[in-house]
Amino acid sequence: MSNRNRLFIAVGVGGLLIVAIWLFSSGLRQTSSSENENFLTSQESQISSLEGSRIQATLYLGDSNGKALIPVPWDIPKLEDTTEQGRQIVLAQLSLNQPPFVSVIPPDTNLRAFFISDNGDAFIDLSNQVTTGHPGGSTTELLTVYALVNAVTTNLATTQRVQILIDGLEVDTLAGHVDLRRPLEHNVSIIRTTDTMKK
Repeated sequence: MSNRNRLFIAVGVGGLLIVAIWLFSSGLRQTSSSENENFLTSQESQISSLEGSRIQATLYLGDSNGKALIPVPWDIPKLEDTTEQGRQIVLAQLSLNQPPFVSVIPPDTNLRAFFISDNGDAFIDLSNQVTTGHPGGSTTELLTVYALVNAVTTNLATTQRVQILIDGLEVDTLAGHVDLRRPLEHNVSIIRTTDTMKK
């Protein structure tokens, strides 16, 4: 075989290799792009599903005179897990503030934990701002405590009692008046029904 024929063969084989590599890499790019599109579509679908899954809870604000709790309907995420649902309820209650009604939760109060015991009692563990930022007064303390207790017992059918903890510990009171050493039941005596504002 002449050198010229060998050169033609080498060039031909090289060309075939280049074409094969190009086809292979093109196929990988198309597969990767398709997988990425499928992943993004799946993620968007999950987010859209979560955003659309909501329930209307009843939360509580103080009236303008600071004497009673006003029930307020409020949309929150709907979750299958009861504990996580309760956590969403408390988080919404802590951040709720809609004029003309007023928040009865001291500013900067954070939720440290929320859990439910085997006997169905719920425990709300709050940061110490709930006491250090509390204005005091027996009625104001009642409103703060029962806004939280009633928010949970109203919206979680399986929970009848709620105990408030501070920094993970049991406490006697928030501001010297309401006994927090045991779980508390729903209290309707300080709720005033009125034309409540809707979100």
